[in-house]
Amino acid sequence: MSYDNLIGIAAGVCTALSLLPQLIKMIKEKKATDISLRMLIVLLTGLCLWVWYGILKEDWPIILTNIASLVVNLLIIGFRWYYKHARH
Repeated sequence: MSYDNLIGIAAGVCTALSLLPQLIKMIKEKKATDISLRMLIVLLTGLCLWVWYGILKEDWPIILTNIASLVVNLLIIGFRWYYKHARH
C-alpha cells in the first residue's frame, strides 16, 4: 500500500470517528438538545458528496471511510430525533 493511500485512510478514519464521542455522550445522557440539525445536514450532504466522488474515482478508502462517517451522522440524527420526541 502506498504512502498516500495510508495518509488518506488515516484521514478518513479520523473524520469517521470525529463525532463518535458526541454520539456516545448523547446516548449516555439521553438528550441531544445541544446538537445543531443544520450542521448535521450540511455535514451529511458533504459526506454523501465525498462518497459519490469516491465512487467516481473508484477510490475505496474515500468511499468506505465516508460511509462510516455517514453511519455515525445518521445515528446522531436518529438519536437526536428520538430523544427530542421521547417521553420521560
